[in-house]
Order: sequence, then C-alpha cells, then structure tokens
Amino acid sequence: MASYGAAVQRSPATSANPLSQTQPDESKQSPNLGKKKPFSFQITCPFNIPATDEAAAVRIIKNLGKFGLYYAEFVFIVLFIALIPQRKVSLVYLVAFKEVAILYLLLLRAVANSVLFRWLIVFDTRPVILPLLAIGTALALIFTHAGIHLFITLAATVPIIMAHAVLMIVADSSLNEENNQEYEPLVSTV
Repeated sequence: MASYGAAVQRSPATSANPLSQTQPDESKQSPNLGKKKPFSFQITCPFNIPATDEAAAVRIIKNLGKFGLYYAEFVFIVLFIALIPQRKVSLVYLVAFKEVAILYLLLLRAVANSVLFRWLIVFDTRPVILPLLAIGTALALIFTHAGIHLFITLAATVPIIMAHAVLMIVADSSLNEENNQEYEPLVSTV
C-alpha cells in the first residue's frame, strides 16, 4: 500500500552513541525559547448590523459592487429551478440571454486593453448593455407566459439579497486594525 503524506527520510549513517541522537544540542537552540509570547485567538463574525442609515447604504453599495455577479447567479438558479417543470421555452430564453451576457463579459475581459476595442467603444458599456439584457430577459419571460415565475422569484430572492448586502461586512485586502474595525468579535477577550 502506498504511503501518502509526509515522508520521513532517515540518515544512512548510524552513530555508535544512541544517546547523543535523543539529546538536543544546546548550541542549536534559539536564545528566545524560554520567552514564549502568549497566543491569542479571536473569532470574528463577518455579519454585523450597521450603526446608521448612511453606513447601511454604503455597505449595500459596496456589497452590490462586490457580490453583484453572485446575486445575479442566485436569482438565475432559483428562476431556473422554478421554470424546469412547466416552462421549457422560457427556460431556453433564460439560458440564451445568460449565455449572451457571459460572452459579453468575457469579451470585455479578454480585449480590455486592445487599441481597436478602445477605439470602437469609448465609454464603459456595462451599465448600458447588462440592464438591456436583463430587460430583454424579463420581456422574453413575460411574453412566454412565465412572468408570474419571474415576479415570484424576484419577490423571494430580493429580500434575501438585500439582507445579505446590509449585514455582510466586506473585508479589505489589508489587515490593518483601522480598516477592520467593523468586525464584531464572537467571544470577548480579557
């Protein structure tokens, strides 16, 4: 049977004095071995109720910018599951519009630094194209008699998304204490 994990390599030369192998060499020990620093462990919670309405609005805008794609995917998955049993044509339109949006975003990412692309599109088109794709998807679902599925799905998922956007604390990439003061400790430290 093969051994997985860390392998121990043994020295081929054996010494005549087995006691010298078990006793540590004092010259190799670090001088700070006796001075152990206390280890502190603190668990933090990434969810917190904002203190003011302005803080809630700022947090919602940050989270919609950071998690917007995940929120859209969440709504898509719930709507996809709701459409599977009865609305096959609406499901095809939903998947087609999602694929167009994905290909558009991939194109933006792939040729973002292209000179030709900058010449063709002078301004950022995402705030225009993505809402147009969302409106087109909604109209296609309404015209294929799946509008009730769309509205029920939005009524069920938007409150969940808004609760997450209000309560989730976005951690910055830096670990400075001044930037991460918003975290609420789960345990109190003495």
